[in-house]
Amino acid sequence: MEASVKSNETHLVDDLSVKTSCIRDTVQVGSCADEKQFIFDTCGEAFSKESLLNKHLHFHTKEKSHSCNICNKRFTRKYHLMVHFRSHTNKKPYSCDICKKDFITKSHLKQHYMTHTNEKPYSCDICNKSFSQKHNLKSHYRIHTDEKPYSCDVCNKGFSQRGQLTVHFATHTKEKPYYCELCNKPFSRKANLKDHYLIHTNERPYACDVCHKDFSQKSHLTSHYLTHTSGRTYSCDICNKVFIRVCNLNRHIRNHTNERSYSCDICNKSFSSKSYLNMHSLTHVDKKPYSCNVCQKSFSHAGHLNEHYRTHTKEKPFSCDVCKKMFSTNCNLKRHFLTHRK
Repeated sequence: MEASVKSNETHLVDDLSVKTSCIRDTVQVGSCADEKQFIFDTCGEAFSKESLLNKHLHFHTKEKSHSCNICNKRFTRKYHLMVHFRSHTNKKPYSCDICKKDFITKSHLKQHYMTHTNEKPYSCDICNKSFSQKHNLKSHYRIHTDEKPYSCDVCNKGFSQRGQLTVHFATHTKEKPYYCELCNKPFSRKANLKDHYLIHTNERPYACDVCHKDFSQKSHLTSHYLTHTSGRTYSCDICNKVFIRVCNLNRHIRNHTNERSYSCDICNKSFSSKSYLNMHSLTHVDKKPYSCNVCQKSFSHAGHLNEHYRTHTKEKPFSCDVCKKMFSTNCNLKRHFLTHRK
């Protein structure tokens, strides 16, 4: 198998220099003195080399004529097939001279190298956030433009990033092969499982580079970042509290209306938000890996253990804006705050 794959890759390298004869009918050749002598009739685009013309042709035809004989995946360009072959051989010919990490392509090595230099040459002209890669800037820019170029084939819902579409598509297939070992919650993507696991460990690896507030999930950081870049706000008609996102306003309004749209499948207890339901669901799970080192009481959630610790320390970090009364949990503060509205 390995010898066969190596033979295929060698053949591909040799074959990269071969011209595609059927394309020549679409090329108008000028004089040798011309700077760009290869012209594509369909769009009028001119090129200095025939190889560049051949690459451009694929943007029009989208033809995937090069097939991997191991997994049958198809590609428009032979070079992309050659790079793909390395995923079967695990060949990584490009090595970082700082940390010795290996990469399949030179471009991947260049991208990685910027993590050492902290170079971020691509800057957003709206909010000035800078990026090491141009494609990351393009993805970020869609936050401002609300552009959604990736659409679901099933329901036509649009997304700003391909990864978001992949996550969404799993809602149609219902596939969730990744399980949390602490609470058994299933996930469609391994990355989502890793993010979820931080809820149990109480880690917050994503920090805002503007105000340095940290978050357990990247999506929460992205939402928070809009508070620095977006001028539009949404205000609660009841208490005038201001929100950056309309979904957060809607969730907040349920605190006033006492609407509880999310119900537990096990005990039918209802909650005003999905996050509260998720936290409650852990109470039905037998595993409680977080134990108090004072009284040995155990908890399924790290946040609950932190709240419990305050019963020992008598710490009350939450203060009422109206009467300055102190509380050990945010939940108790919210409950108290309603007494001022009666």
